[in-house]
Amino acid sequence: MLPGQLGEIEEHFWLTRSVARCMGISLSEAMAENKLSPYDYAQMVTRCRGAACNEHCQIWLAAQQAQAATAPEFCVNAEVLNSLT
Repeated sequence: MLPGQLGEIEEHFWLTRSVARCMGISLSEAMAENKLSPYDYAQMVTRCRGAACNEHCQIWLAAQQAQAATAPEFCVNAEVLNSLT
């Protein structure tokens, strides 16, 4: 991926949701409970698209054997995800 170029939206949408799911977070429920706005959710996906860490993320996701207590350190959405736990 070139600097300033965003990754494929569908891939990063699912990566974002999958990391949250591994942490026991439902982003849909977080929005329904007003803990996360639709705008903030869209920003999470956009940040993920620009981060160029999808390979690291896929490896992290594949390694999860139990619910993760925190988001991976390399995740650009770690602060938001950790705040939703």
